[in-house]
Amino acid sequence: MICVKTKKTKIRIRILKAFSIMLFFSYMLTGVISNIVIWLFSDGDYNLPRGALPDAPALFSRPGLALFALVGIMFLVAVVVTYCLANSITKPIEKLENFALGIGHGDFTPNDFQFNELELENLNMALNKSVKQLGEYDNQQKIFFQNASHELRTPLMSIRCYAEGIAFGIMEPQKACETILEETDKLTDLVTDLLYISKIDNITTTYTTTNVNLVELIRDSATRQEAVATKKQLHFSFDFSETSIYYECVSELISRAMDNLISNATRYASSEIILSCKKYSERIEIIIADDGAGIESDAMPHVFERFYKGKGGNHGIGLCIVKSIIEQRGGHITARNSDSGGAVFTITLPL
Repeated sequence: MICVKTKKTKIRIRILKAFSIMLFFSYMLTGVISNIVIWLFSDGDYNLPRGALPDAPALFSRPGLALFALVGIMFLVAVVVTYCLANSITKPIEKLENFALGIGHGDFTPNDFQFNELELENLNMALNKSVKQLGEYDNQQKIFFQNASHELRTPLMSIRCYAEGIAFGIMEPQKACETILEETDKLTDLVTDLLYISKIDNITTTYTTTNVNLVELIRDSATRQEAVATKKQLHFSFDFSETSIYYECVSELISRAMDNLISNATRYASSEIILSCKKYSERIEIIIADDGAGIESDAMPHVFERFYKGKGGNHGIGLCIVKSIIEQRGGHITARNSDSGGAVFTITLPL
């Protein structure tokens, strides 16, 4: 690819040059025309002999010189006005340029600029909106890494403690190794979840959507949890409005959301988990309900927050991942307790 280097000039200079050239030629044309008019109408002589020229003073008579002077003054005034106009256009652009440079240096404070020009005002509003989103994203990332560091430290300290116990002979090796393996599994799951939610939150990540049969996807997710459900003597009940409900989405993400919700249900259910998927005229509604003790009232407002662990929770990331996935598709998820007391998670996806 060949890059052609072009000379850069400021907008005000380009405007000034363009107006100056235009006014210069207008001035010259006006001068020529005015002198021709003076020549034609001087002394009332309209029938000069062939080849005859008017006297020199006629071309540069007082009216002609006055007209030249007037046009020259108009030219200078136009140049000044043009320069002022160019400044009025470029100064707001320079303000927005400095604002954009501040964003590049990590300053996500919105500005309070007011512009009379509609285009500049729309551009400023777009920049302020972007700054707000970037600021929120930056703050979320900082909180994310702080919480992640805390969550990773706990199992690592536990592993270190039991490993030292083995090394110094103060713990039974077999039991200590079992604990280390358990903590390692927890650590692996935590790292996997952290990497997954980081991938979802990445604003540059792109996904390919496909037409997915949600009924089949939910059944597959339940099958993956069958071993845990059987061990805890849990039963899956299915309630689908149609045998096939297709939805344009990222199969991997929706599947992960269902896995997390069903896994969460198997953790708290007493005997039954109800999986429902129904299609309406403008939405698809998915419900995962269990017959457990339900969500505690003080935990209800925080169930989808990152690293919030309710009673019996693991890392506090699973439901947060679900919320991020669903909202990425323009949908929303709610949590409540059923009349019988079990937890009910309702996902609404727009068609």
